[in-house]
Formats: sequence, structure tokens, C-alpha cells
Amino acid sequence: MITVLTLFNVLTSFHRKSQKVVFFGDSITQAGAKPGGYIIKMTDALAQKNLSGDYELMGAGIGGNKVYDLYLRMDDDVLAQNPDVVFIWIGVNDVWHKTLNGTGTDIDKFEKFYIAIINKLLDRHIRTILCTPAVIGERTDFTNQQDGDLNAYSQVIRNLAQKFHCGLVDLHEIFHTYELRNNPGNKESGILTLDKVHLNEAGNQLVADKMLEALLNK
Repeated sequence: MITVLTLFNVLTSFHRKSQKVVFFGDSITQAGAKPGGYIIKMTDALAQKNLSGDYELMGAGIGGNKVYDLYLRMDDDVLAQNPDVVFIWIGVNDVWHKTLNGTGTDIDKFEKFYIAIINKLLDRHIRTILCTPAVIGERTDFTNQQDGDLNAYSQVIRNLAQKFHCGLVDLHEIFHTYELRNNPGNKESGILTLDKVHLNEAGNQLVADKMLEALLNK
């Protein structure tokens, strides 16, 4: 016999609103929304867990973006989508472009813009998950040119996650741990990246696994 409670649960399950999840970042995130990218892999994994109806994943990445680019476009590209969850993954270009072409973002300005982004999201009661920049070079012995800056900027993000009670996917630490186990030749690229920065198949899979874990860990 079907009870009133059972009937209610069945009916509400059909009308449960899916959560809109936006991935906000640079070219790594832009590629993540393409076939083989980490966002697509997350979508596939949700389907395997019979959770496709619970989440709608959207990429909002633009190549070359730094933290202030995200701040300037977040109203149109993120808030206008009315997301429930936002992953912020930025920082590589803020560091890399300092030596690549003389631009970049000083660490104090990086922190200020990042805080402004977080505040805008939290003011809208949007669940916010911060991600540290992964790598600019995959050597495990701290001889990649930007290792020092990348460590410093990653620590800023860790501190902000703690201060504002946001989620954290510490990709900088996750990648380093993976490289220690899987890069015995101390290669500069080819383990998790195509070119020291952008993800290969293994890199996309690792990011997908860790971000999905954070998404489902409420």
C-alpha cells in the first residue's frame, strides 16, 4: 500500500530543482567544457551515479583571464546564470604572465580582487568553492621557474577559503602529490599537462575527480 509520505516523496523527486554549477576561470576552464575536458568528465560521472537530474554544469572560462578579468565579467557570465554553486579556478595567468609577457597581477591586488569576487557570490548566498592554481611546469624538485610565486598565490587562496568558509580544492597540492608518485623522471610536462599548464587526459581526469568530490561533499 502506498502511504501519503511515499507518494509525496515520489512526486517531489520529479520536481526537484537541479543545482546550477558554474566553473569560473581561464583557458583551462574553457577547455574543460570541451570534449574530454574535466567539466564533461564530471557530467559523465554524475550520470553514472544517477545524479544527472541533480546538477547542471556550465563552463565560464576565457583564455588569458586573470583575477581582475573574472571580477569585471562575473555579473554577465556568472551571476546572470543564477548559479547555486560556483567553482573559482584562477591564478595561473596572474603568475605566469609576469615572466611570459611582463604583465600579471601583484599578489596584494590578486587578493583584493579575489575577495571582491567571493563577497559578490556570498552576498547572493551562492555556495563558493575555491581552487588553487595547479602547475606551471611539472618538475617535482621545485625548480619550475614560477614555483615560488605559485606557492604564495596558492596560500592566499587557502587563507581566503578558511576566512570566508568556502570550499577548497587544493589543486596545487593535489598535483604535486600526484607528480611525486608518477613523475620519477622529473619531467617538465607530459604527466598531467600538455605544455606545463593546460591539462592532458590524465590531468582532466584528476581535476574532474577532485572537483566532483568537493561538489558532492556538502
